[in-house]
Amino acid sequence: MRVHDKDSQATMTPEQALTILKEGNGRFRQNLRVSRDLLQQVNATSEGQWPFATILSCIDSRTSAELIFDQGLGDVFSIRIAGNIINDDILGSMEFATKVAGSKLLVVLGHTNCGAIKGACDMVQLGNLSTLLNKIQPSVYLERKTKTDRNAKNEQFVERVARIQVRRSVESIIEHSVIVRELIETRAVGLIGAHYDIDTGEVEFFDDTYMCGTIKHFYLDLPEGAPSPA
Repeated sequence: MRVHDKDSQATMTPEQALTILKEGNGRFRQNLRVSRDLLQQVNATSEGQWPFATILSCIDSRTSAELIFDQGLGDVFSIRIAGNIINDDILGSMEFATKVAGSKLLVVLGHTNCGAIKGACDMVQLGNLSTLLNKIQPSVYLERKTKTDRNAKNEQFVERVARIQVRRSVESIIEHSVIVRELIETRAVGLIGAHYDIDTGEVEFFDDTYMCGTIKHFYLDLPEGAPSPA
């Protein structure tokens, strides 16, 4: 299977990019991955790259974007950080990927049984990790359905927080990057949140978070009178 080139990237729409990822995950779940000549792809991308999508995912070893979406060398930009949080460096990477390198779709990909989410739920304190987990704490606060056992041992609580974290990261991108926001408003780029199930291999795309041409704002389980977190 050939890698994407300048022409195929330029003519692709955000909707088509999303379809490619959905189809790729379908192949992955059925163990029908496309046969690729990786050495040929190394040669084909040696002088340039034209990724059609940019995926922000967790560092979890089970969530490699290229594998779960059945993509090859040069097909996607992969940004990885525990808890799929947003910070200035990640926003800068996304701005490069879209505005400079022409990527058509941004995906924020959370996953089940996430260690970073569990750490935030338990308020773990450990060196620099504490600073990272503090960025997830607003998602823990926003989960208001769980009244007792608000800790990592409660699987439903952890799952709800993980999904809120995805939505918060999606909104943080458009709130804190004027460049990405303008690309979305002009339909040059799409943005969507998603969640990967480590038990089944399935990626669930959050259709309500999809933005292309229209900017959305949303927070789940926001307590009455509470301010929206940045």
